[in-house]
Amino acid sequence: MLQPFISQAFNGTVWRLQIDEVTETLGIEIRNEADKQTSFATLNLSTGKVNFTNFALPERWLTGVEAVYNGIILLHYYKHESGPEHKAIIAIDSTTAAEVWSNYSLAFDHISINGPVVYNTSFQPNKLMLADVLTGQTIRPYDAVVDKPLENNIVVPVMMPATEMVPGMLPDEPYGNMVHYLNHNSYIIVSLHTLKNGLLQQHLYITEGSNVVYHDLLNHDIQKLQPEAFVLHKNALVYIKNKAEIKVLKI
Repeated sequence: MLQPFISQAFNGTVWRLQIDEVTETLGIEIRNEADKQTSFATLNLSTGKVNFTNFALPERWLTGVEAVYNGIILLHYYKHESGPEHKAIIAIDSTTAAEVWSNYSLAFDHISINGPVVYNTSFQPNKLMLADVLTGQTIRPYDAVVDKPLENNIVVPVMMPATEMVPGMLPDEPYGNMVHYLNHNSYIIVSLHTLKNGLLQQHLYITEGSNVVYHDLLNHDIQKLQPEAFVLHKNALVYIKNKAEIKVLKI
């Protein structure tokens, strides 16, 4: 039977995940609505090491994670509590949580194959620049031909009707007739919802042939169907349990 090699609970809702393709580091944004506290954590999908948890910036709430790249986790502030616009970049070492650099004039746009693409929020229209992730220095103007978007190894499941699957393949009767499905190596991974005794639940199943080799109850007594429950990065299956716990299996 399969077993998680990472299982880490947090004091809040796992809000956003970002994966560093260079170091295989998972960056996690956790938001605790009751305490109005945003915190961050990182763990390594290859070694299973939890690098740090409960890291927070001086701004408790209006902050979030942009990306993780080349061992650096890039964080941001929000311009306004009621709007999505970001400001500033704070670069943190993804292993130690030590601040590497910060720039309150820049904002993050995206990660390219050559590093982060940023812009100065004081100028309109935005002029994109390529930056050095280790120093924060802008190197040159962004070139869409040379600085192509960085591809990743993240695979998300497909949503498909349960009626299109081989009869008898699913370990449980799915509510709503929809499942999230992924086939990897010798395994079939599915997430589905059930309705039992009037309670809506979300389950994760991993099967090999006709055998269920892993099962976890992801959410119970929920009010509506939940979004996709898991992602695959190379051979690491990453999923969120009860909205506040990260689990990782090697498959």
